[in-house]
Amino acid sequence: PLCPLGRSSSSSDRRLGSAAMTGDWDATLDDLAQRRATAHAMGGADKLAPRREAGRLDARSRIGALLDDGSFTEIGALAGAAPADALVAGVGRIDGRPVAVGAEDFTTLGGSIGPAASRKRWRIADIARRERIPLVMLLEGAGHRPPMPGDPGGGGPGDLGAQGSLSGLVPMVCGVMGSSAGHGAITAPLCDFSVMTPDAAIFTAGPPVVKAALGEEVTKAELGGPGVAIASGVVHNVAADDIALLADIRTYLSFFGSSAWERPPSVDTGDTGPRRLDDLLDIVPRDGNAAYDMRLAISALVDGGGFFQVQPDFGSSIVCALARIGGESIGIIANQPSVIAGSIDVDAADKAAHFIQVCDSFHLPLVFLADNPGVLAGQASERAGILRAGARMFAAQTRAQTVKVHVTLRKAYGFGSSVMAMNPYDEQTLSFGFPGATLGAMGASGAGNAVGADEATQAELHQAENESSYRSANGLSFDDLIDPRDLRNVVIEGLAVSAQRRSGEATPVARTGITP
Repeated sequence: PLCPLGRSSSSSDRRLGSAAMTGDWDATLDDLAQRRATAHAMGGADKLAPRREAGRLDARSRIGALLDDGSFTEIGALAGAAPADALVAGVGRIDGRPVAVGAEDFTTLGGSIGPAASRKRWRIADIARRERIPLVMLLEGAGHRPPMPGDPGGGGPGDLGAQGSLSGLVPMVCGVMGSSAGHGAITAPLCDFSVMTPDAAIFTAGPPVVKAALGEEVTKAELGGPGVAIASGVVHNVAADDIALLADIRTYLSFFGSSAWERPPSVDTGDTGPRRLDDLLDIVPRDGNAAYDMRLAISALVDGGGFFQVQPDFGSSIVCALARIGGESIGIIANQPSVIAGSIDVDAADKAAHFIQVCDSFHLPLVFLADNPGVLAGQASERAGILRAGARMFAAQTRAQTVKVHVTLRKAYGFGSSVMAMNPYDEQTLSFGFPGATLGAMGASGAGNAVGADEATQAELHQAENESSYRSANGLSFDDLIDPRDLRNVVIEGLAVSAQRRSGEATPVARTGITP
């Protein structure tokens, strides 16, 4: 038989050639294995052991816990001047679906960002864009570091620009799992959803830089712990520990398609059919001034009673939650009467506006549950910019191109009704109210005081208020008034009515206008 290039070869020649090649490969593969072992060793046993003793995961363990077993393919393990250049990055799968992921390695040079790590961050963002898959970033790093011997020279593509260009195209999620500063920390507010552990902190610059620049003595927690990051809205949620944080990321992504070119997945929850909510009459008081926990109403409404709340401790007079109804992913925006009577303050409006845009970008239907006395009035609220924040929320909901189903439970006054998508002819698929819901520019008492009404006029105003839901139904401001126990059924019908529109090819939402 002929061998390559047509030269004849005996079996002994072939064995010798094979042995020579095997010898060459042994040395080559040994060298590769040693280089990989150095990268996988990260900062070394001395730095890894204390973390493990404290129950904290390292960067590679975090990726392993996040992704499906055995699905991780690393990118850039041999790049840079330090093991993996302090960033473990690559692609893998969550629930069988591809994702791109990067985890800062604090045991290596404090997780700082060198030129190679910066290029790796760009690379996984570029893969996420091109392949239309989510991007997950796990942060614990000190930001940019000075140049080191062995760093690749020259400039490189901008990783933050690459991340920013993904907004609204693929889901972006961030976990803050330690101290995160500077360049890396900016990733969190760029993402659709961010979550941190109780011992984590995130800031523009850490305590040593703050002391040197401003003379302020602060701890990491005081500068950017959950008490600061959650209160400022920089980070959305807090998880109990590393494992809980990674589980939250998996849960969050389960509600979304992989990109804006894909519809959210339907799930057989075992509770997909219509049913009456008999308990809702006990949960929602008939008295419009009585407080109750809207989360109980949401739990009664959704499949299996479970939902994933986003930013529960920020702007808490509005509940923003991901859930499933009839097996379909939805976003819920609901006033919370147990917090400032459900009035919409600046934080609540900002939170809801962002949540609406995220759901709209990835084609999740929106369900609005209105029960509020309006946007929050008063000097402090005005100074905080309630008109601007309310306008931002209104712009988000009125521009939303996804399905909108609205239900007014007990009351919705003034601009508070507009931002909650109650106004008729505002692209709702279906719009309902509970009987007895009170509506208008303001409550009867406030209206009477504003015009100096006498006792008889005040009584007429209250009577008109009590009948306002029927007047709205009469003028088709609501499609119908419903028995509260039928809430789930009418929402399911709204999703069914919109099924044809949602069955078409998914494309990214084209945004126009400037957000207030």
